[in-house]
Amino acid sequence: MKIVLASSNKHKVQEINDIVKGSGIEFVLPPDTFDPEENGKTFEENSYIKAKAAWDLSKTWVLADDSGLCIDFLNGKPGIYSARYEKTPELRIKRVLSELGDEKNRHAHFSCSMTLLNPKGDIAFACEGVCEGVITYEPKGINGFGYDPIFLVKGLNKTMAELSEGEKNQISHRSVALRQVLNYLNSLG
Repeated sequence: MKIVLASSNKHKVQEINDIVKGSGIEFVLPPDTFDPEENGKTFEENSYIKAKAAWDLSKTWVLADDSGLCIDFLNGKPGIYSARYEKTPELRIKRVLSELGDEKNRHAHFSCSMTLLNPKGDIAFACEGVCEGVITYEPKGINGFGYDPIFLVKGLNKTMAELSEGEKNQISHRSVALRQVLNYLNSLG
């Protein structure tokens, strides 16, 4: 079964295909004209906006996600603005670390909302995946992307960037949500 992944990020498509390997499902990119305006106020709203935009172009099964880093001390920021918090990943990390300063409460979580639309364009399934952790005082690790070097995964004593791709695909917020989607699809037969 092929499902359009509402993203223009080839890395994300590869990551998701790696997670679902052997499931009989393959995720593919939407048409090149896919360029939705993510103006929702929540991860859930942005996920639906992307799903609907991809469905409008493909009229088939579509999966969209919206995710980001939420830091307790910063009242959930960067949140839905995670990818736009600064111009580059390095500047985003620098800004977060600067805003936290020496604050001791560094609890944070990655959140991922997924929306699956059926070929009629209706929401077939929606869910959220979460990965808990804390923000480190300095970046560690070379793997991953985004905020991975400053996100210390709860219970692992490693940042996301210190995990192998396989390890990350077992515990990430995206993989937690994706497993829920797969369980739903498997329940359809």
